[in-house]
Amino acid sequence: MRQRDDMTFPFEEYERRLQGLRERMAKRLLDAVVIVDPENIMYLTDYQTTGYSFFQCLVVPLEGEPFMITRKLEESNVHARTWVELTRPYPDTGDAIQALVEALREFGLSRKDIGYERNSYYFPAYHQDSIHTTFTDGRLLDCFGIVEQGRICKSKFEIEVMKKAARATEAGMKAGFEACRAGVTENEIAAEISAAMFRAGGEFPAVMPYVTSGPRTMIGHATWEGRVVQPGEHVFLEVGGCYRRYHTAMMRTVVLGELTDSMYEAQERMKLALKHLKEAIRPGMTVSDADNLVRNIITENDVGAHLITRSGYSIGIAFPPSWDEGYIVSLKQGDSTVLEEGMTFHIIPWMWGVDGDKTVGISDSLYVTDRGCKSFFTLDEDFVVKSEEGRKTTNGEATVPAEIKVMADSDARPDLPESSQPKAAKDNKSDKKAAKQKAAN
Repeated sequence: MRQRDDMTFPFEEYERRLQGLRERMAKRLLDAVVIVDPENIMYLTDYQTTGYSFFQCLVVPLEGEPFMITRKLEESNVHARTWVELTRPYPDTGDAIQALVEALREFGLSRKDIGYERNSYYFPAYHQDSIHTTFTDGRLLDCFGIVEQGRICKSKFEIEVMKKAARATEAGMKAGFEACRAGVTENEIAAEISAAMFRAGGEFPAVMPYVTSGPRTMIGHATWEGRVVQPGEHVFLEVGGCYRRYHTAMMRTVVLGELTDSMYEAQERMKLALKHLKEAIRPGMTVSDADNLVRNIITENDVGAHLITRSGYSIGIAFPPSWDEGYIVSLKQGDSTVLEEGMTFHIIPWMWGVDGDKTVGISDSLYVTDRGCKSFFTLDEDFVVKSEEGRKTTNGEATVPAEIKVMADSDARPDLPESSQPKAAKDNKSDKKAAKQKAAN
C-alpha cells in the first residue's frame, strides 16, 4: 500500500476497511477475492471513474499486495486517486478476463480458492463464462456481499462526508421550491435544482433529480420531460445530493394553489410517520419493525393513497444507475436485519394515489446513533404552498388572494383523520392551512 494524505478519508480508514475484508475472507477460507462493483472498489481504495462500464476489478489476496485490472485509459485513476501500487491494465483491443487470469497466475493465485461477486451488475454472464473456462486449476466461489458487510455501518468519517452531500441536497431542493410556478417547464425546475447542487459543492449524482407535475406524478421513477406546469397543480421533487460518491436524498412537494383537505391529510400522515419512526429507531430494532411502523401510519388514511414500495433503504456510496444501497438492506416486511449504530437510511413514507391521481412525498435521510437517530437535514417538511399560482386572470397573470386572518388551532390532532378531529380543530382547520400558505409565501 502506498501511504498518502490526499484521499477522501485518512489513510488509516482504508487500512481498517481492508483489514475488515481480510478477516471476513479468512472466515470463509478464501485465498483472494475479485471485487468488481465500482462502489466496493471505491470503498476499499478511493478509486472512481465514469468508465466503469469497461471491466475493472480489485484483487485482494489474503496475504500480499492487492492489485487492479483496468482498461489502460483508467489506470491513471489508480495512480492519481488510490493507495494501490500494482496495476495490470489491458488495451482496448485486449481481453480483460484473460488479463485477470494471467495476473492471478503471476501473483501465485492460480491454484487457490478465489471469491468473486457473482451477483454483480458489473460481472456479466459472458465474463463469468470466460473466467470459468480459463481459470481451471483453482476454485471460483461466490462471495457476493463480502465487502458490503463492511459498508453497511458508516464510520464517523463517512457520516461527515454525507453531511456535505446533504448540504448539496438541501441547496438543490430550495432552488426547486423557488423555480416551481405555473408556466415553467419541468426542465427549468430540474435545471435550477442541478445548478444549485453543484454550486453548493455537490458532484454528479447517481440519479439526476426527479421532477414531475400534475398527473405525471403518478408515473413511477419518471422525471422531467418538458411538460409545462399548470396553475393549481402540485410538483413532486426528489433530490439526491452527492459528495465524493456519497449520497443523501430527500422528497418534497410543492402545491401551486390551495392546500386541499386531502393534500393536508397526506402531508400530516407522512410527517407523522417520519416523527414516530425517528422517535423509535435505535440499535436493536429490526428493519421489518421499522417498515411496519411507517406502513401502518401511511395505510391509515382517508385519501385513497398507498405506500406501494419499501419504506426506506440504506444510502451511501453510489454510481449510476441508482443512488441507493437497498440491495444491502431495505426497510421491508419480513426482514429480520437488526439496526446498528452507523447505518444510514433514506426513509420514504411517500403516498401514491392521493385522490386517485396525485403522488406526493416527504422523506428524510438519517443515521443511526448509539441510542437513536439523527437527520442529515434541517429543511422544513411541510408542503411548500404557493397559493398565488392557483388562480389566473383573463390575461394570464397570477392574482394574489387577499390577506387571510390567522387563527389559533391548538386543538388540532394531525395524527387523526378528519372524521376523528375535535370540533374546534375541524372549525379552524381551513384557517390553519391558510396560515401555512401565507407563511410559505
